[in-house]
Amino acid sequence: MESQESRSESFDLTFKLRISYLYPSLIIDPPRWRGTVTCNRMKQLRNLVDRKVLLERMHENGEDRTTVSFYRYAHIHNPTFFRDYLFLHWEDFGVLGRIYVAKEGINAQLSVPTKRFEEFKDHLYSISFLEGIRLNVTVDEGKSFFKLTVKVKEKIVADGLNDEAFDVCKTGVHLDAVSFNELTSNEDTILVDMRNHYESEVGHFRGAITPDADTFRDEIEMVEKMLQGKEDQNIVMYCTGGIRCEKASAWLKHRGFPNVHQLEGGIIEYTRQVRNQGLENRFVGKNFVFDERLSERITPDVISECHQCGTPCDDHTNCRNVGCNLLFIQCASCSEKHEGTCGTSCQEIIHMSEEEQRALRRGKKDSARIFNKGRLRDQYKP
Repeated sequence: MESQESRSESFDLTFKLRISYLYPSLIIDPPRWRGTVTCNRMKQLRNLVDRKVLLERMHENGEDRTTVSFYRYAHIHNPTFFRDYLFLHWEDFGVLGRIYVAKEGINAQLSVPTKRFEEFKDHLYSISFLEGIRLNVTVDEGKSFFKLTVKVKEKIVADGLNDEAFDVCKTGVHLDAVSFNELTSNEDTILVDMRNHYESEVGHFRGAITPDADTFRDEIEMVEKMLQGKEDQNIVMYCTGGIRCEKASAWLKHRGFPNVHQLEGGIIEYTRQVRNQGLENRFVGKNFVFDERLSERITPDVISECHQCGTPCDDHTNCRNVGCNLLFIQCASCSEKHEGTCGTSCQEIIHMSEEEQRALRRGKKDSARIFNKGRLRDQYKP
């Protein structure tokens, strides 16, 4: 049973969160709960357990979990306080995942113990600007996250746009699966994949334009240039869960494209509707996801190839050399041959001692390295 003191503290923190949200100029001193201090200098609440231990726990735990994603653009005046509020409550629910909070809103991908999912939803909906928010439930449960991370960011999606230059709320027309299939059946409709090249490489909608972009920031600029002269045509955009299209569609409308549409809930929600309603599925291959699974199988089609030998394959992996960590596609045969690494040099490194490997990484900045077949194929294929 929850103690009266605990309920009082929880209510007090919730009340102060609402006050902070409405009156950002106020300095609020939340209760000293689990090592927190005053809200303008709260300790960084985070996981301190080693990554390897957490991964072992995730794979050994037989608990049923539900993986969901959601986002909401909103004005959050005190994102640091909101971040700590979420961490404290969601850690108690057993939530694992990656959540970004910024002054412009929240972007979350997480998993919850299935037996506590309704309880989690009740708490989520108790937050005023998240009440009734649509949750994108994944089609493949798998083991998705191994720790809880809630971070304060400048933006919930790095897009490189000046939000003050346009109205981010004037988005494109939202389409459900039925409307999406109807509109994209028109030969004059332009269908654009707003994801990165390594996502569309393993799965995409038939007939979609799939720009060779490393980042969303790059893609917005690329897509706008590609669509020049086609301002009057119907444009349909899609991404994983909808958040990238939310910003991109508003930007295109601002730039003179009046007939912009977007797939509501992205590929995740489309797949759910197609399966539940028995609709024609226009998506082929895998849906890339940003968690430990790396993908969800939508159809049996394998539309990509191993980056090392060229055989049909759509299994992404990260190079076992921690100092490299390259994201690339590797078949089972090459994985065995190269021991899960991207090439000879990395294969040699993983046989060094931990101290030697750390010495090689010392002084080097961590960066997201992604295989781009247009630039790196010759380097990694014989």
